[in-house]
Amino acid sequence: MNTSLLRRASNRALHLLARFSPGCTSLRPFLHRLRGVKIGKDVFIGDDVYLENEHPSAVEIQDGVHISLRAIILAHTRGAGKLVIEKDAFVGPNAVIATSGNRTLRIGEGAVIGAGVVIGKDVPARGFVPSPAASPVASAMVPLTRAETMEAFLLGLVPLDRKPMSTKSAAAVAAPSTNLPSNSEERNA
Repeated sequence: MNTSLLRRASNRALHLLARFSPGCTSLRPFLHRLRGVKIGKDVFIGDDVYLENEHPSAVEIQDGVHISLRAIILAHTRGAGKLVIEKDAFVGPNAVIATSGNRTLRIGEGAVIGAGVVIGKDVPARGFVPSPAASPVASAMVPLTRAETMEAFLLGLVPLDRKPMSTKSAAAVAAPSTNLPSNSEERNA
């Protein structure tokens, strides 16, 4: 895909305008169409969406797609690929969808991609890819807002015990059933 310097410069200018202009269902899709992105009807493109800068014609967004705030859509990593977001799919805020050279990545019809999810493989039609669950890893004994240095904050972190709590009752831990082989019998078999 050899593109002239003038075309590449105009793509970047239009891209910058599309990222920060109003008009999530009108002006933004129009500006991306001028860049060469294939965009269907009734498409919503949120604020600050990064939509493939180098190879905009490698992206196809079908009817009714919703792309949320600050999502990143890349159709090239190590060469141009192709990225298709099918009808009525939803891409959550801060999601990253990236494909590599000579490969087509598809987000299936009606699929839902959660906030902050990174996608590098196809998502089936009506597939739901939830946001990664945040879980605490330490107790902050020194609040960051009160710590004099970052080192003081880091030294005040106490890792949480990650061992699962035993929920078995005393009856469940009682002698093993005579119908089941013990672990030593399984190893000897």
